[in-house]
Amino acid sequence: MVRNKVFIFIALLVSVVIVLSGCASPASKDAVVAHNIPITQHHQKSVSVNTQGGSETGAMDSSNISNSDFAKAIEESIVKNGLFTQIIHSGDSDYLLNVTIINMSKPMFGASFTVRMEAAWSLSEQKTKKVVMRDSIESSHTATMGQAFVGVTRLRLAVEGAIQENIRLGLMGISRLHLD
Repeated sequence: MVRNKVFIFIALLVSVVIVLSGCASPASKDAVVAHNIPITQHHQKSVSVNTQGGSETGAMDSSNISNSDFAKAIEESIVKNGLFTQIIHSGDSDYLLNVTIINMSKPMFGASFTVRMEAAWSLSEQKTKKVVMRDSIESSHTATMGQAFVGVTRLRLAVEGAIQENIRLGLMGISRLHLD
């Protein structure tokens, strides 16, 4: 009798964990776009954006962002905040912005998930290849159980928040530059 109750309890516990874990979903490009950045200086120049270090999110993986969505989110953040006058995809821009995700640490479980991200930001003149900014930017974001009960959703929110904060900090740094 006791063995049956233990077995039923374990089966119930495993079922609850499976239902609550769900499948991972990628970080949304729209959710990581940084709005209302306090821009110090708007640059009357064009820029191309190149990203690396992102990855696709597999069904059994934790939430990630693809390089393509990361680049689009940075570009949209630049446009929405008026940092540069134009985004150029052909490579004939005045500046090239390279952003590489170096590290993204994600928790496995908990009531609150804090994701920490580090990305290398580099801005260079296209013609001369002169680097005008190189910085390692660290950001983090915590998503609580109050924001999302399901763990994979909470993790995705924490990932999105860390990425958005990294974009905000990176673009604020570029806005402080005096470009020719």
